Amino acid sequence: MKKVAIGIDIGGTNTAIGVVNREGDVLVSDSIATPTHGDVGLYIKALAGAIKELIKSVKLLNEKTEVVGIGIGAPNANYYTGTIEHAPNLSFKGVVNFLDMLKLEFADIKVMAITNDANAAAIGEMIYGGAKGMKNFVVFTLGTGVGSGVVVNGDLVYGHDGFAGECGHMTLVTNGRHCGCGGFGHLEAYCSAPGMKRTAFELLAKYHHTDSLLANTSYNELNSKMIYEAALKGDKIAQEVFALTGQWLGQGLANTVHHLSPEAIFLFGGPLAAGDYILKPTKESMEAHLLPVFRNKIRILPSQLKLGDAAIVGASALVYIEIEKMK
Repeated sequence: MKKVAIGIDIGGTNTAIGVVNREGDVLVSDSIATPTHGDVGLYIKALAGAIKELIKSVKLLNEKTEVVGIGIGAPNANYYTGTIEHAPNLSFKGVVNFLDMLKLEFADIKVMAITNDANAAAIGEMIYGGAKGMKNFVVFTLGTGVGSGVVVNGDLVYGHDGFAGECGHMTLVTNGRHCGCGGFGHLEAYCSAPGMKRTAFELLAKYHHTDSLLANTSYNELNSKMIYEAALKGDKIAQEVFALTGQWLGQGLANTVHHLSPEAIFLFGGPLAAGDYILKPTKESMEAHLLPVFRNKIRILPSQLKLGDAAIVGASALVYIEIEKMK
């Protein structure tokens, strides 16, 4: 019997779903819109329907397939309680008993677990990616927000309440930019994809560069890919966006190094497609902010997981970890 797991990545805009085998290969995948209406009941029904269709399709490929569990990565997900709590980038308000609600749709699937989306990425990196064999590392995910998953001595760190590792909400700038969580000056407000967009428009206003390739793009249209493409063409505003983002990110990574002394820090997300445009200033800034005892010891590495599949694969890996714990 071929064993597979369902991996679900709940993002601020879309929810990605995939059927993943034990080797980390995504056999089939799909996505649905993450709703803005805030009705979690309707969303659960839509998600369950999409999952069931994927299970049908993979069983058409191989009828001797057993779904051993469902793993979910989501913002502000609590591994201990199965809840999503006060997620700033989702429309669901308050504390949502997400896992209990999904279990009602899948009574025949016994193994089901949820964790923070960045924790899921860290699990995927540890089992299938560049962190194989590492005992101490951190994963930063750069997307709609900035998340992080922390592994110490081979174990994912959850803390006493399930919410350890919110490195994206360290304060970089006192009374700085307003963050989606309601705070001010957080790393996420500067180094997320929306943060990069904010930087671009601040620079356009500061320098009044009407000849920039970004100048005629509306705020709602601009994204990090467009900034990268402009940087490749020599656009000074776009290049400065990456330089500043790297400076802020490096400062945040230095803080994390001082707390944890990891072997490596993995960066994951769309902005990493820019390569050295973001990696080089990030590394330089981190080294400049580190205590001498830490300098030139910690590697900054791009995730080894395929960008389109990484979050799904990481979430599915949670299932196999749960199965191991049950033995």
